[in-house]
Amino acid sequence: MGLVPFLGFALLFLILPVFYLVNGAFQTPDGRYSFETMLSLSAPEIAGSYGLSLKLSFASAAMGTVFGLILGYALLLGGLPSWVRRAFMTFSGVASNFAGVPLAFAFIATLGRLGLVTLVLRDVLGINIYAAGFSLFSFWGLTLTYLYFQLPLMVLMITPALEGLRPEWREAAESLGASRMQYVARVALPLLAPSVLGCFLLLFANAFGTLATIYALTSANYPVVPIVLFQQIRGNVLYNPNLGYALAVGMILIMGLSNTLYFILRRRAERWQK
Repeated sequence: MGLVPFLGFALLFLILPVFYLVNGAFQTPDGRYSFETMLSLSAPEIAGSYGLSLKLSFASAAMGTVFGLILGYALLLGGLPSWVRRAFMTFSGVASNFAGVPLAFAFIATLGRLGLVTLVLRDVLGINIYAAGFSLFSFWGLTLTYLYFQLPLMVLMITPALEGLRPEWREAAESLGASRMQYVARVALPLLAPSVLGCFLLLFANAFGTLATIYALTSANYPVVPIVLFQQIRGNVLYNPNLGYALAVGMILIMGLSNTLYFILRRRAERWQK
């Protein structure tokens, strides 16, 4: 009986909506069942939006994974004071959930054309980042914005794996003549590899489904898949809800594959943590 509320919630807000999307994805706007809508995902503009979303998600996930792993290693195993670790973990818990319109506004006020950091660099240091080619509303500007919540999320997720590195493993390596870098390269990183790859996949899925942040930053002028989907379902000009359902099914397949691989890698990582 205790599972009934959870199963009811999952049925209403997860299972039935997925069936509704799949049913709509195999229909045309006039109600006929056909593969035409799903095949339209191969159109150049739709395929381009998927490619742009994949590149943006990959870049932000890769940077978040690398820098988050370095930061997590420094916090947990770098000999820093305990209060520094507590402060960073508290900040990471907040920052990993700070997204959407507030995050977009914060970055516009900081790194926009008239943002605080932009003006300080220009007026105080004589560095005009926009004249040098940087733009907050470009691919790398959006990647930097995504990194704000990707990096702390990586720190939170990789912490249990880093804590699972037993001191006796390092001591055994050192007793056999291994240097600190050899221990990291030949013992720590191979043990952390499944966890790191799993975290990368989760960060990738997290970025792939982000809508509010990029919508607020670019005013829907950056054609990633969530924005194209939104335009097809709610737009006044581009209105084809069945194509929107097909786009959503494609997103579900990509995110489902990422999360499945994440769970496989997590189970593999749990073997040595036990």
